[in-house]
Amino acid sequence: MIPGVDMRSKWKGSVKRSEINIAIASAIEFFARHQFALPPFASWTRETWAELDEVSEFASRELGWDVTDFNSGNFESIGLTLFALRNGIPSKGNQCMYSEKIMHVRERQVTPLHFHYRKTEDIINRGGKGTGDLAVQLYNSTADGGLADTPVVVTCDGFRRHCKAGGTIFLRHGESITITPRLYHTFHAVGGPGLIGEVSTLNSDSNDNHFFEPIPRYPEVVEDEAPLRLLCTEYPVPQQLASQRVTNSQETNGKNS
Repeated sequence: MIPGVDMRSKWKGSVKRSEINIAIASAIEFFARHQFALPPFASWTRETWAELDEVSEFASRELGWDVTDFNSGNFESIGLTLFALRNGIPSKGNQCMYSEKIMHVRERQVTPLHFHYRKTEDIINRGGKGTGDLAVQLYNSTADGGLADTPVVVTCDGFRRHCKAGGTIFLRHGESITITPRLYHTFHAVGGPGLIGEVSTLNSDSNDNHFFEPIPRYPEVVEDEAPLRLLCTEYPVPQQLASQRVTNSQETNGKNS
């Protein structure tokens, strides 16, 4: 079976809040152990966000914690834990035209096959001793969003690398790969959990992802306990911004259908 393709048989449903809390606590410990310092807002609670005048700025930039199982109900096998460190807003011109994330990629936990319509990103293995490599599987896309059988050419740290359709490139410590728009990719860590960075053009996870299997980017959450940290989609924001999020999500679902 191709990682990230034809995985619907594993789908079980929603993710529990308790699973999200465990994932965030695990990521906090993992980043600290490997000396990657998170910004202060990584530790803010729901009460802190409720008192913040600038909450709309964080929400519109999609900054902060992002834990998803892509609605698989199988987070251990299909999921990802991210923290968005910085990001711009297209409507604000050139104030900030780049984005950065840090990811805790569990060993053999797959991020399903997808591409981005607009974003170009460098995926970087920022790990060292005690962390794993990142396996990145690649396909070119066809005009109608299918998988092309053509060879893939990518840039890794200034060098052009070639692989067959569905080929895998392994990123060892310090190595990176540039993912251009409409290049299908799926990844997972091997040999240990991955400390994986992402530096990209402007990021919008609400409307710039196309999954090969039509799945949601953000999961449905079953509230079985209080949140340890709010996710970047959960800040107490004005109704106008919340409505725009719904519109963006509907547009993305339409593209994936």
